[in-house]
Amino acid sequence: MQITILQNLLEANEKKAAEIRAFLRGYKILMLNLISSPGAGKTTLLEKTLPRLTQRYRIAVIEGDVETARDAARLVRYNVPVSLVNTQGGCHLESVSIEKALAAFNLNELDLIFIENVGNLVCPAEFDLGEDAKVAVMSTPEGDDKVMKYPLLFRESELVLLNKIDLLSATDFKRDVFYTDLKQVNAAIKVIEISCKNGAGLDQWLEWLERKIAAKKQAQ
Repeated sequence: MQITILQNLLEANEKKAAEIRAFLRGYKILMLNLISSPGAGKTTLLEKTLPRLTQRYRIAVIEGDVETARDAARLVRYNVPVSLVNTQGGCHLESVSIEKALAAFNLNELDLIFIENVGNLVCPAEFDLGEDAKVAVMSTPEGDDKVMKYPLLFRESELVLLNKIDLLSATDFKRDVFYTDLKQVNAAIKVIEISCKNGAGLDQWLEWLERKIAAKKQAQ
């Protein structure tokens, strides 16, 4: 019975996600799902991204958190609409929550929506939210073994942002192990090494985003 319940839950979530994806396609809005463990730097990444990207694009954020509005409060300072989803203990966002969050936005005035998912490497990778792509955010202090420990996230993601590259020399993170494991799990995935502290790699991240936004606008 428990397996049946889980299957029904996933099926209902996937159906709603497909509806969201089709709905946003009509507006030509790109939606990205940022997934990481707690402390990897998703919110800081958005703080570094929004000031530069909002000069050219209209952006909103769906902020997922177990409790509090602290991360959402950090982002509203950048004059972008933010819709907060508190899961009240839940370990991931679901597509029904995304549908409700989208209702808070004027979709006619948006080019890009970031979903900052709950800090977790397991469940968020399993749940389709209607996004165009999942983006895995890792940080060097977490260690180089995350790819093999949580392979589903890296199979499902289109991009890995390897954050806190400025701390590489102060950690035991082994680049060769990380890249070897990643090639084994998903040879097609792209990696951008970044540092939200010193700005390394952020230009490449912004270029990737702009290519994705342009492709979305041109899609039929």
